[in-house]
Amino acid sequence: MLAWTIYLSFGGALLIAAFARRQPQLARVLALVTAVAGFLIAALAFFTQTGVTAIADCAWIPAMGIRYTLAADGISRVLVLLTGLASVSGVLFSWNIERRTGEFFAFYLALIGGVYGVFLSADLFLFFVFYEIAIVPKYFLIAIWGSTRREYGAMKLALYSFIGSAMVLVGLLAAYTVSGGHTLNLAALQQYAFPVSFQMWAFPLVFVGFAILAGMWPLHTWAPTGHVAAPTAASMLLAGVVMKLGAYGCLRVAMTLFPHGLDPWGWSFLGIGSWRTVFALLAVIGILYGAAVALIQNDFKFVIGYSSVSHMGLVLLGLMTLSQIGLDGAVLQMFSHGILAGLLFATVGRIVYERTHTRDLKALSGMHLGRTLPFAAWLFVIAGMASMGLPGFSGFIAELQVLIGAWTAFPVFTVLAGVGIVVGVAYTWRAMQTAFFSDAPESATASSASDEEAHAHEPITWAEKAGVALLLAASLAVGLAPRLLLDQITPAVLALPHALLTGGRI
Repeated sequence: MLAWTIYLSFGGALLIAAFARRQPQLARVLALVTAVAGFLIAALAFFTQTGVTAIADCAWIPAMGIRYTLAADGISRVLVLLTGLASVSGVLFSWNIERRTGEFFAFYLALIGGVYGVFLSADLFLFFVFYEIAIVPKYFLIAIWGSTRREYGAMKLALYSFIGSAMVLVGLLAAYTVSGGHTLNLAALQQYAFPVSFQMWAFPLVFVGFAILAGMWPLHTWAPTGHVAAPTAASMLLAGVVMKLGAYGCLRVAMTLFPHGLDPWGWSFLGIGSWRTVFALLAVIGILYGAAVALIQNDFKFVIGYSSVSHMGLVLLGLMTLSQIGLDGAVLQMFSHGILAGLLFATVGRIVYERTHTRDLKALSGMHLGRTLPFAAWLFVIAGMASMGLPGFSGFIAELQVLIGAWTAFPVFTVLAGVGIVVGVAYTWRAMQTAFFSDAPESATASSASDEEAHAHEPITWAEKAGVALLLAASLAVGLAPRLLLDQITPAVLALPHALLTGGRI
């Protein structure tokens, strides 16, 4: 069943490219129908399947033991559901695209197909193929339909992605060779006892290769630049699902195949004695750095871009706890951040920017958007509070689980992560106050025009309202009933290799 999320996405892309390139309305409708169909399949599988489900398995390159194998467990189903939500809302928030509309949605659906493929691949060669497929469409989405320094942003993202991919490929080829060169099936390789000395260098190589796409400090710099340069839907996908590909690869491949790469080295320097501690430290730096830089930004979209770096730091910290509650929280944070970051980018990039034609907070402060664009103002208040961890929304339970798991493993790091969350409250409040509820005098442009002209904004469209409702409903549902996701996530976490789950032991 879930395989059709992949096939429909690529089929929709081909259909639009072949028959709707010069028919914008048809391209929009086809993209929406395809995205909704994929989402419905993902939701049906999520609510009807449990445990590990085999989806497809057939020979592909028999001489190398490579098979076309698709499977899903609870973690995969949660992230496939997130992809479905993000894909539908992205189409809705891109309904206004007029330039080369057919090509835009063809690239968009190709990217979605690649993401679905990554989350469902059970063969590492297939995993890598889908991972690479996702890089190409996102480059064109930014380079052609982006805004601020779009060529630079697209190229930087692509280069970072390919460097990370090269590191992953070296590690996978090494694992294939060391295991005897018979298979790249993830479950089979997981059973192979790789030498600890091999895992000690293969783990950081593969982990860092994936963590680049997850926005790990100091290899995060592609993320804010790419988010700002990307069109709204691409920003939503970058923050919502593409960064999750990196985090998912860290957990599903690096940590699962090479669990002993997280073991202590046998010596320490300044309290750092394992790769686990190294990556936990980098995660905490990312939390603090992303929040601190977001606090001083004047470009509204850069605020959200750096906040994504900070929130993804929480995901990586949760992974390094190596405890059930911490890993549960990390996966839940992937879902929550995907929803809320998408909502924030939609608010800033589509609803505000398309009507004011500026993202400069100083300029926005003179427009009094709290009165002239109340839908956007209150939407940002709700999304911002949810992103800060307001109880009742998905972010609260996700961050709480990460911090509880981290406290057992890294008490000092947990305190620092808490400081980063407090700074997150500050940058969100600053952006909210400046952009929507400032007491600053009206801008010169606004004051020189008639009051009616100065305060006239394009009405909120049905597509925007539908996209907002979908994302807010998802965050509220998970916040009020986290078991909806945890009943899928927890069994999958407990099924991870025993050597990985140490219960927080350092």
